[in-house]
Amino acid sequence: METTVTKPYVIGLDLGGTNAVFGIVDKDANIVAQTSVKTQKYNTVEAFVEECVNALKPIIEEVGGIEKIQGMGIGAPNGNYHRGTIELAPNLVWAKGKIVPLAEMFSKQLGLRVALTNDANAAALGEMTYGIAKGMKDFIVITLGTGVGSGIVVNGELLYGHDGFAGELGHVTIVRGEEGRLCGCGRKGCLEAYCSATGVARTAREILASDSRPSSLREIALEKIESYDVYKAAVQGDAIANEIFAFTGKMLGEACADFAVFSSPEAFIFFGGLAKSGDVLMNHIKKAYDEHVLNIFRGKAKFLLSSLDGAGAAVLGAAALGWKA
Repeated sequence: METTVTKPYVIGLDLGGTNAVFGIVDKDANIVAQTSVKTQKYNTVEAFVEECVNALKPIIEEVGGIEKIQGMGIGAPNGNYHRGTIELAPNLVWAKGKIVPLAEMFSKQLGLRVALTNDANAAALGEMTYGIAKGMKDFIVITLGTGVGSGIVVNGELLYGHDGFAGELGHVTIVRGEEGRLCGCGRKGCLEAYCSATGVARTAREILASDSRPSSLREIALEKIESYDVYKAAVQGDAIANEIFAFTGKMLGEACADFAVFSSPEAFIFFGGLAKSGDVLMNHIKKAYDEHVLNIFRGKAKFLLSSLDGAGAAVLGAAALGWKA
């Protein structure tokens, strides 16, 4: 009688604009080995993948070799789950203007099944597999970092759409017309232009430039203000900093009220650096949501912070995809 060998680990790759971080992960969400490669150091994807495989070999041996690895998951900007490709990613030197078959390239090099999705979808998978969304079948993860991303889970399945790019809620237009801020995508008025960490810093610069009230933020050069500076000022009672978070939370809450109509989620789960501001931001989101949501949805959705806090969160999200590869 043939015995099925259980493979106890997967590889997760969080592919960022600066670093590609790899983790070997077990089913209990422990990152048992980790390594990284500089993403922008290589001009071609072939050179990048070769260096990644060289970096992976020692940590794979640490866990007993490739035969112990079930598969690999990749969370990447502009990642297409259906095709296993990164498509026209503007912030990756070796992918700009190109369609890169990254999953296939790693699969051939490592002899593993490899799946790829965008980074926000990976975050949603991580929450569903390891985190606060365990047992939930309908929820939306909103990632608040340099940009605003989202992973939408409906009936226990990630929403990908026919082309693999569904669920880009960060690029819903929240301010229409020419007065909308220019977004990195080239359009005006996107949610990302206001509610990302970069958007918060931009709001701070705009308010400080037009408002003469005192603020501790004035001790920082306008061009150097970051969202974390605004958070620190807000918790110390700075009026302008709190106004910035009120503005940001109002926009996010109103957007979530619109999103509820689409999929009636059990929960909105916030993930990423800006989400770590906790109640300073969340209280404003909940207030605006309650004021704007359709009556039939009022009081039903939970507003939660990711339970996958820390540097390994994005790796765990990618690793969750590895079990399904």
